[in-house]
Amino acid sequence: MPDIRPTVGSSALVLNATYEPLCVVSVRRATILVLTAKAECVSDGDGILHSVHQNLPVPSVVRLTRYVKVPYRTHVGLSRRAIFARDGGRCAYCRGSAETIDHVFPRSRGGLHAWENVVAACAKCNHSKGDKTPAELGWRLHAIPAAPRGVAWRVLGHRTPDPRWADWLDLPAAPADAAAA
Repeated sequence: MPDIRPTVGSSALVLNATYEPLCVVSVRRATILVLTAKAECVSDGDGILHSVHQNLPVPSVVRLTRYVKVPYRTHVGLSRRAIFARDGGRCAYCRGSAETIDHVFPRSRGGLHAWENVVAACAKCNHSKGDKTPAELGWRLHAIPAAPRGVAWRVLGHRTPDPRWADWLDLPAAPADAAAA
């Protein structure tokens, strides 16, 4: 068994036998899937895993050798981190740096804790808004809040995708300048 000590936070994308994205697992788990012949490495990551008898490239994307039927969740879970990811870390009111979340229609007045009612906000806007609606203050939202959609959100959630996964998640590839930086 190789000594599997990848960098902290390393992960690999798992594809079904049909190349459909399933989930993200640790590099350790992906390597075990490859070693037990339950998956094959489709794309290599950074580095080599060494054992006494073999060297194995660190997997970035693995494909299961057998098809697995998986019931998908129809919604993405609502969390603080996911709200920040959806809103790009920007305040929905002033576009400044977001530090907190805010309910557009306040919960104290019957507002729901749902994707369509929660936005990222800076502390100043959140404090100024209090338990009022944006319309009562004459404010407007820069974007209408909605639940995220797509394969990438279903598989990744709030995680930042590895650029090498773009082909399987329908993500735009990273610019060459960003990869060199």
